Parts: sequence; C-alpha cells; structure tokens
Amino acid sequence: LHASHPELWIFELIPFAVAFVSFRFHQMAELGANFYANEIEQLDQTIKRNAKIAQMIGEKEFTFPLEEIPQTDTLGQSLLRMRNNLLKTNRKEEELNWITRGKDLISNVLRQHNSIDVLSYETLTSLISYIGAVQGSFYLYEEDQKCIVNIASYAYNRRKYVNQEFKIGSGLIGQAAYEMDIIYRREIPDDYFTITSGLLGEKKPKTLLIVPLIGDEKLQGIIEFGSFAADIPDLTIKLLKELGTIIGQTLFNLKVNTKTERLLKEAQKLTEELKHNEEELRKNAVEMKITQEELEKSNSNLEAQIYEVENAQKRLHSLLENASEVISIYDETGVAKYVSPSVKHILGYSPSDVVGKNAFEEVHHESSKLKQIFYELLEHPDNPRTVEYSYERSPGNVTWLETTGRNLLNNQAINGIIFNTRDITVRKIAERAQRMSGRMQALSENSIDMIIRLGLNSKFVYVNPVVERYTGIIVNDFLNKNIFDVNIDSNTANLFDEILRLLLEKQENYQTETNFVSSFGIRIMQVNAIPEFNDENELESILIVSHDITDQKSIEQELTTKNKSINDSINYAQRIQTAILPDNRLIREYLPQSFIFYKPRDIVSGDFPWFFAKNDTIYIAAVDCTGHGVPGAMLSFIGYFLLNNIADHDNGMTAGQILDELNEGVRKTMKQDRNDSSARDGMDIAFCKIDLKNNVLQYAGAHRPLIHQRAKELSVYKGFPDSIGGIQTKLRDNDGFETHTINIEKKDRIFFFSDGITDQIGGPKGKKYQISRIREILIERSEDTIADLSMFFTKDFNNWKGENKQIDDVLLIGIEF
Repeated sequence: LHASHPELWIFELIPFAVAFVSFRFHQMAELGANFYANEIEQLDQTIKRNAKIAQMIGEKEFTFPLEEIPQTDTLGQSLLRMRNNLLKTNRKEEELNWITRGKDLISNVLRQHNSIDVLSYETLTSLISYIGAVQGSFYLYEEDQKCIVNIASYAYNRRKYVNQEFKIGSGLIGQAAYEMDIIYRREIPDDYFTITSGLLGEKKPKTLLIVPLIGDEKLQGIIEFGSFAADIPDLTIKLLKELGTIIGQTLFNLKVNTKTERLLKEAQKLTEELKHNEEELRKNAVEMKITQEELEKSNSNLEAQIYEVENAQKRLHSLLENASEVISIYDETGVAKYVSPSVKHILGYSPSDVVGKNAFEEVHHESSKLKQIFYELLEHPDNPRTVEYSYERSPGNVTWLETTGRNLLNNQAINGIIFNTRDITVRKIAERAQRMSGRMQALSENSIDMIIRLGLNSKFVYVNPVVERYTGIIVNDFLNKNIFDVNIDSNTANLFDEILRLLLEKQENYQTETNFVSSFGIRIMQVNAIPEFNDENELESILIVSHDITDQKSIEQELTTKNKSINDSINYAQRIQTAILPDNRLIREYLPQSFIFYKPRDIVSGDFPWFFAKNDTIYIAAVDCTGHGVPGAMLSFIGYFLLNNIADHDNGMTAGQILDELNEGVRKTMKQDRNDSSARDGMDIAFCKIDLKNNVLQYAGAHRPLIHQRAKELSVYKGFPDSIGGIQTKLRDNDGFETHTINIEKKDRIFFFSDGITDQIGGPKGKKYQISRIREILIERSEDTIADLSMFFTKDFNNWKGENKQIDDVLLIGIEF
C-alpha cells in the first residue's frame, strides 16, 4: 500500500513534523523569555546600582567603591561624573575649611595675647600642632639692629639654638628675610638641628619650611618648622603663606602699640609733671621768674655750645687748609664737586677756581696719567689707583704730585671719585738722591720725621737723629743690625718686617698708621714706605718716613666728641618737644575727620600744632615761631605753656582776646615790655576756638590765614597784620586781634598752616608752593575724603620740593565737621 501510494508516508509523517515544529517553537519561545528575563534583571540591577549611587551622593558619601559602569549606562555614567565632581568640590571645601579653621585658630591666639613673647610661643605651638610639624622656632626682626632674633623655640635639643641672631642674608633664615619669601627644603644640612625626646631619642627632621612674616609691606619676623614627613603638603604651605601676612601685620600692630603705649606713658608722665609745674607756677610767681632765668641761662649755654661748634669748624677748616695733601671729589663726568682749602698752598689756586669745572679738560688737562686712572676707577671701582706726575705751577716751577684715587660713588657720604693728592717733590728729590748719602743725610737729619732705610736683608742701613729722640737708642746701635736685634718695641719691629715683605712682593709705595711706643709716650705715626731702585730698576732698599700725627688726631677726636655732645643735647630737646605736642591720634578723639601734616626742617622745630579740650570747647592752633631749629624750639615751649594756661582759665573770651592775652604773656616772658628791650622774637599763629555744642567756630590769626571750604566754595579769612610778641606796633595798640565767627555746617572743612609750606621753593620752574596752589587743590579734590587729602598734600609737597632743600618747618592742619 505504501509502495503503491507513497503519499501515505507524508500523511503519516505529518504528526511527527507538527510535533517537531511545535517543539522548536516552544524552545524558541522559552529562549526569548529567558533573554527578556535576563534583560529585566540586568536593568533592575542597573536601577538599584544607580539608586544606590544617588543615595550615597545624597548622603555626601563620595568614597564608596564602584564596579565598572558600562558606557551604555548613560544615567550611571552621569551619576559617576556627578560623584567625581562632588568629590573634587568636597575636597576643595575640606581644604578651604582646613585653611579657615587654621586661620581662626591662629587669629584667636593673636587676639588673646598682647605680649609679643607670649604670642610668639602660643602661635608657634598652635601651628606645630595644627600642621603636624615636630619642631619650630619663632624669630622677630629687630629693625633698629637690622638682625633677626630668636624669641621662641619648640622641641630643640640644645640651648645653643635659643636666642640665635641672624643678619639679613645670613643662612637660610637670613635668606628668607632678604627675599621675603618662603624657603622649603627637603635636604637639611647634617649640623642644622635635631629633635630629642624620650620616645624618639635624637632624630633629625626630613623637611624644613621657613615662612617670613610680612606686615605693613615690611619684614616683621620669621617662623621655622621642621617635620618628619618626606614632603610638606602644598595646602600646608598655602595656609602658612596666608598666615604669614596675618601674623606679620599683628606683630607690626603690636610693635606700634608697644611703642605708642611707651610714648603715651612718657607723655602722661611729662603731662603730670607739667601740670605740677604749672600749679607751682600759679602758686609762686617767684619760681616763674627763676624758671625764666634758668631758660635764659640755658640759651646762653646753648649759644656757647654753638659758638664752640663754629670754632671747631674753623679749626677743622684751618687743619684742611694747612694739610699736607689736597682732597678733591669728582662726579662720574669729571666735574669737581669739592676741593680742600690746602690746594691754595700746594697747587697755587683756590677751590673756587676748580669746583664746578671739568678737572681733565679745564684744570688738569696736561696730565694724561690723572685722566687715565679716573677712567680706570670708573671701570674697576673696587681697585684704588695711584699715579705720580709733574705739575707746573708756573713757568719753570714744577711740583711732583702723587694722587691716590678711590671710587666712592656708592658711598652716600662721598658720592664721587675721591682723589688724595700730596706734594711728593721732597720725596722725589730724596729718591733721586738716595745713592748720594751725604745729601740724603743732610736732608734727613734736618727733618722732623723719623727717616729709616732698610736693606733687603732686614738690616738698618740708615736712621736719622729723630729716631734716636723717639726711641732713646743711639744711631750707631741701629746701623747694620737686623730689625729684631735692636731693642725697639716688638710691634714696631713687626711692622718694619711686614713693610719689607710687602714691598719685596709689590714694589710700590705703602702707607699706614700705627701706635708708636716712644721714649715720651704713645705717639700716632703716619708711616710711608718707599721702594728704592738702582739704575737697572732693581729694588735696592726700602725708605721708611714716619710722621708724627698725634696732635692732628687729638684735634679730630676733640671735634668728634664736641659735635656728638651738641647733637645729643639737640636730640634730647627733640624728645621733650615730641612728648608735649599733640598728635593725630589725640586730636581725632575729638575731631575724627582731621589730619596734621607736620614736617620739621631740623631735628627740633619752631612750628608746632597746639590742641586743648575743655568741656564742649575745642582749642586748636598752628603756631609758627621766629626761626627754626633750636632757637625756634625754645620759643615754641613758651608759646605752648602760655596757650595751655590761657585756655585753662578761659571764661568766655573770644579768639581775638585769647591772642591778646598770648601776646602780653610772650612780651612779658621775653621782657619785650621794657623800653630798653631789643628782643624781636615772636610767633605767627592761626587760632581756632570751636564750640561743638552750638556749631560755632571763632578764628583769630597773626599773619596766618584760615581757609573755610563748603563744597567747592572757599572763603579765606586773613590774619591780623602783626605777630605775637616782638616790638609793639601802634596798629596792635589801637585795634587788638580781630575775631571772625563762622557758623559750622555738616561737611564744612577748615584748613590753616604755617608759611613753611607756601614758601617752599620747588616745582619745574623753581617757584614757591604758594597759597593759590592749596586753594586749587582743595577745589579740584573737594570730593576726596579728609584722609585722602592728607596723603595727597604729603605726596604733592614732597614732589614739589624734589631735590631742593627744605627752607623752613612745615605745618598744615585740616578738619572736616
């Protein structure tokens, strides 16, 4: 049947085919279900992982571990970038918080202590603990001594590291001070320092950090840290660099406060003494008279001292005029800046014939050698040059000169090329006649100097009779004997031996000064050693000429001592004057918007600001006494005490009446009320009496004006055309001092000043500063604060003065209400 009907096979195989197809469809469906189940499971894991990441980010936990996130997971990659960005931000915040905490810690320490010693140690230990260092030292810069002093140390093992001092530029500490920058070292010298403790033993730090403390743009101190760590983190260095400015400014403020407190205590002490003195003066008029007599005696003594200085200067001029050498100073172009008076008798012309002229074109044009060493000194400033040349004073009159030049352009006292020129004509004659013993002997025996000739074998060849007078040893005991075989002072013998060795080596002139033990005491000798050559230009002997300069040195020392004594007296007067005069800080307690521009010409001043407060009334003045320096300062004391006394007893006087009282007081004190008086000294003044309660200002002046500014409008009130004190005039007898009354409004300003600022010569055309310039500045800068005006006037005046000499004391007071 199947053979005849093969299609039956098809029908019989259909169930098997259906079953097979069904099986395959079931198998494919099952595979698809598993695939989607896996996809769903992976998606669920991705969602959970991303949720976990988001949860951790929300809880600010950024350091959790993560398996690798596929690039196809956009959300996961975004969350990972967010985590990384937040991690970086969190780290920056932690760093900033760490720096902020460090600053707060140190700021708290700085606020708690007013003593530099305590503050330095507490700051040092707090920083060492905070940054994890193990050792440190705190140094304070002493500006007066120009050195850095250790004032606090931590964890040093030897006391030699305590109380160290460093000069600027010396060692690592000095280098950091010089550069005013941090020094970070990983390699520390073996002998630098070590740390000793019971746990560590003796161990050396691995890293060193030196931090300069900068305050007010100046060096105030140094902090040094040592650490066992191989590296100090950049964050730590950044913190210490920022703290360097904070600590430095605190040190500067403490130094200023310390100095201010000291000056305040001195001022308070002086004020108490002055009050006591004033009370005594009021009680006993006789004591006032005695004080005036003592003041006159002091003036007389001071005049005697000034006269002595003038005499000393005359003696110095006489010494220079009769000196055996000419001292001349030239600038870098060859123009003579100074020539000593001795040029007259040595070279035959006066200093005025040379100063201001080019020395090598108009004066010494015939000496090419002098010009050559001048340019050599400019090219090699560290090497002195000496040259010998002939100079023809007049036809047929030739003088031999020796000039030694030194480049002292960098010396502030000299600021030029200095030439020491001496007449060596006699020495030249002696050199030419060195082999003519008879002539040489005649010359030396009549000399006032000791003349000695040494052979190259260290033996005396010749000594003149002056040597016997100084040493007490007869001439024959010197001849043909070795330097050390003669019974002369050992220091002198060593000097001769040293001179011989030097001239054998360099074969050039040598000069020095020495203390010579003579038979009549210690004498200061100027020793000149001259090499002597034969016809073949071979060194033959050494000629030593010793000149006694003891008396000259004594006169120089006397002048130095007397000048120092006078300067000390003037400096003491300056300290007294500074102590009694008010400063900006005191005036700003009552008038916050105010300034004083005060610039004395000399150490002490004839101009002075005066201030007095009584209840709701302020008295303030700018006083300009006759003259400046010591005479002006003496008169300023009289004005200061009289004004204090008048203001203290004021019972409703006007400003003009107060000046009338001051005028009478000055004239009585200076005895100018007598018919035979010749004293013309007095003072100019701009005086203000300010009623703060009623906003009324009274002004009276003697020669000095007051400028009243309201916005950009200026009103100038002129002073009375006469001075306080001096010879009484009819004008003052009839009228007295005039009072100007001004109703003060808010933002009004007043300015008053001495004539030192308006009379100052300067500017591009060499003219006076003038009051018109002050008015122009006030109008142009009317919007500036009073503090800005103070700084501007200071800078503008200094720029105007430039290189010109300050001609008078300067005082300018500005007040804004």
